Amino acid sequence: MVQEITLPDTKGIRTALDKVDFKDAYATTNHSNNLEEIAKMIFDQNPRWLQTLFKIRGFFGVYLGLKKHAPADYKDDFKVGGHVKFFKIYSIDPNEIILGANDNHLNFRVSIYNAGTLKNNIQLSTLVKYHNRTGKIYMQLIAPFHRMVIRYMLQRATQN
Repeated sequence: MVQEITLPDTKGIRTALDKVDFKDAYATTNHSNNLEEIAKMIFDQNPRWLQTLFKIRGFFGVYLGLKKHAPADYKDDFKVGGHVKFFKIYSIDPNEIILGANDNHLNFRVSIYNAGTLKNNIQLSTLVKYHNRTGKIYMQLIAPFHRMVIRYMLQRATQN
């Protein structure tokens, strides 16, 4: 089960962005997989309905200046500078991975954190810094979809 939680106070979250304009956090329980496996469980396999949402985002994103293609430095390696799907890996610590992307209108970071607790140990947090009004409007438009998608994606990492 996925639950909304308070943003954890981790080093990765504190240093991911110099300013945070949007944030949320959700948690689930998984004591069977390591963080690399969990990151791939969350982001790798997307059903058709989610792929369709990402295509719609890509279509409208062109008008907002969103990047539509993989960056020139794209590497499918699980190490700092590598990528998990379309997110660059910014840091890997024993209990936390920071992934993200930078665009003209906002910077986006995701923390996957293992709190080491019995319940809700896997905590997924989203942080966004707006660069301009377009970034703010974009987040206001996608926030309801973002919350739905994040809950769905994190559910895939729940220990059965």
